[in-house]
Amino acid sequence: MTQPLSGFTVVENDSFVAAPSACLALSQMGAEIIKIDPLKGGPDIDRWPITAEGRSIYWGTLNRGKRSVAIDLRSEEGQELAQSLITATGEDPAKTGIFITNNVGRSFLTDDVLRAKRDDLIHVKVQGSADGGPGVDYTVNAETGIPGITGPAESPRPANHALPAWDLLCGQAAVTAVVSGLLQRSTTGQGTYAEIALKDIALSAVANLGWYTEALQPAGEREKHGNHIFGTFGTDFTTSDHRSVMITAITRRQWQALVESTGMTAVVEALQTALGIDLSQEEARYAQRETLEALFKPWFAARTLDQVTAELTGSGVLWAPYRSIGEVAREAAGTSGAGGSTASGADGAGAGVIRGLASEQLGDMLVGANPIRFDGEYLSGEQPTVLGEATHEVLSEKLGLTQTELGRLSDSGVLNS
Repeated sequence: MTQPLSGFTVVENDSFVAAPSACLALSQMGAEIIKIDPLKGGPDIDRWPITAEGRSIYWGTLNRGKRSVAIDLRSEEGQELAQSLITATGEDPAKTGIFITNNVGRSFLTDDVLRAKRDDLIHVKVQGSADGGPGVDYTVNAETGIPGITGPAESPRPANHALPAWDLLCGQAAVTAVVSGLLQRSTTGQGTYAEIALKDIALSAVANLGWYTEALQPAGEREKHGNHIFGTFGTDFTTSDHRSVMITAITRRQWQALVESTGMTAVVEALQTALGIDLSQEEARYAQRETLEALFKPWFAARTLDQVTAELTGSGVLWAPYRSIGEVAREAAGTSGAGGSTASGADGAGAGVIRGLASEQLGDMLVGANPIRFDGEYLSGEQPTVLGEATHEVLSEKLGLTQTELGRLSDSGVLNS
């Protein structure tokens, strides 16, 4: 299918997760992404995970499918080149003039400076906090209160989630801001300046789940409860071959399926009678979560993971085995075409959300396609990105610089050679 943003050009100047993940998503939907980088790369150019040779898998994965233009952004000429790339109209002005950034302290890239050069600019800025203060996922997460209810129930220490959830949500909010800006410009001719604070993303998300309102109720703040699901029944169990599985029973049907599949119907009925409760009700299951955990624990402990799989598959029980990152990677490598080729050619049609991508610098990579399926297909087709590799090509193509001009800029140190 034709990618929905095919023909659009987005310029980015950023680092770390939120803004680069937004531009990766836009790239997967067909947009051309021009990434303006400092000559030696941004602060995340060497961030872990890294290859044995010390190259950043992190940077290479988040920034693939982009055209990297390396410029000395401390020089006046370099700053003017960056401004020109951002505000260039191209052959179709409706599909250019889109800029995403999270830069701090670069006065030549502020909205008023750029908008003076192009008033219909769609400018999206990712920030730490709404007042302009710093913040990253780890510090923002600490301020939400979530680490205080995460982790083992017996541990008094807060536990940060390993996944940078707020960064990733912020990236998708930036995509929404771009698409909203395009819609406004197409209907009114006006540009937009959208600011998205990482801290706002986190606080808004938690508030919209009702968790802050809950803390003001008579029962007070929620306590840690490990892997138990809040407000219903669900937790982890260990099999006889020392594997772990997650069991959930959120709906009545799921609860009934769990009871019947484990042969606990009579026991559960007796428990309900003895306690005078109805375990088909979520709140009752949650109140009795530790009792129910003890009730089902022997069933899982007596079976291997293969046996659990055989008995629960197709039963209506909502469950999943715990897998390590390595297990997921090895399985994906066996089915995605990793090992030097993509699984499905340039357009990604027919492949799953994880596929292989060969890179001269990073070797065989496992990367994720855009999770939105258009007409049943994941969108992918990106290529590896090398810092500064597209500098001369992009400046010639977008700004009309001649080889002589490019050579002079390289000799003077404004561009990479």
